[in-house]
Amino acid sequence: MKMGRIDKRRLMAMLRKEAVQIIRDPSTLLIAFVLPLILLFLFGYAVSLDTARTRVGLALEDDSAAALGLAQAFERSQWFDVSMARSVAPLKEDLVAGRIRGIIVIPVDFAERRARHGDAPIQIITDGSIPNTASFTAAYAEGVRANWAATEAGIGARGLRPPIELQTRFWFNPELKSRYFLVPGAITIVMAMIGTLLTALVVAREWERGTMEAIMATPVSMAEFIASKLIPYFVLALFSMALCTALAVAAFGVPFRGSIVALFIIASAFLVPALGQGLLISAAIRNQFVASQIALLSAFLPALLLSGFLFEISSMPWPIQAITYLVPARYLIPSLQTVFMAGDMWGLFIKDIVAMLGFGALFFALTFRITRKRLD
Repeated sequence: MKMGRIDKRRLMAMLRKEAVQIIRDPSTLLIAFVLPLILLFLFGYAVSLDTARTRVGLALEDDSAAALGLAQAFERSQWFDVSMARSVAPLKEDLVAGRIRGIIVIPVDFAERRARHGDAPIQIITDGSIPNTASFTAAYAEGVRANWAATEAGIGARGLRPPIELQTRFWFNPELKSRYFLVPGAITIVMAMIGTLLTALVVAREWERGTMEAIMATPVSMAEFIASKLIPYFVLALFSMALCTALAVAAFGVPFRGSIVALFIIASAFLVPALGQGLLISAAIRNQFVASQIALLSAFLPALLLSGFLFEISSMPWPIQAITYLVPARYLIPSLQTVFMAGDMWGLFIKDIVAMLGFGALFFALTFRITRKRLD
């Protein structure tokens, strides 16, 4: 196929042919509309970084008023579900069995050391087999102790509560709900997977069904052929994205503070490399099964692991951080999260949109290069 100019009549005929093929193929509609809902529900409900009330044991070895006051502070904390004991021994079995995630020990000399030094340490024993929960438990337990110590110091100095109270507020997500930034990230994963998978099958399907030879016998140019394979799935993917967005707001309660225009511009910019990658795979691999497997491996896994969805990119080793710049989903996630949580911030969007369009241009250039009007 030569590049050629695009004839509107031929293009419309090819688009009608592709639309009829989509309607007759239920697997395409399942991929576009059913699979995104399943994935979004799985990511929305199964993946959570919120720390709910963690079950801990509290070994109260001191009977002083200070120790009792600290114990009450732990019992009133929103982060802990406390089981009381007089020593560590009866709580060790619960920790080993997983019934509690940590043990907070208020030692027997707590009040004495506090009176002598102005403060007294506590012991925090956590289950290291679950590192994230262990670090959260230790950090929150220390936070409860520090807040209690500061309050008691203010009361002791003035005989009343301190005149200034510090209240921490978080912008955009005051309640620190992980769902608010995980669901937009999940939409990115869904779009990466669906966009690439939809187009990864289209050219390979023509080869497997034997219709590619008939298309080659027509005057259809390569530009018309590629456009007819791209436009219907671009529209289909946008509908899928709109469905996911509506579900995120209605079912998961994720705030949407940006504009629909910004959302569709960002999504469209991402679909260019996603669909281009799928077309490239489909043009290079003439087997639908192999093309679908390559699409899943090259789109889903990098988007899941290397985009910043689950793992902070800044915490990765520097060679892996360098590789993440080659993952288009890396540029969509922060833009989507900003649209949902903060609003339209075009100064942040533009650089990500340019990067995504750059990947798309590369994929389409490679697709045009390997797509030829020949049988070999």
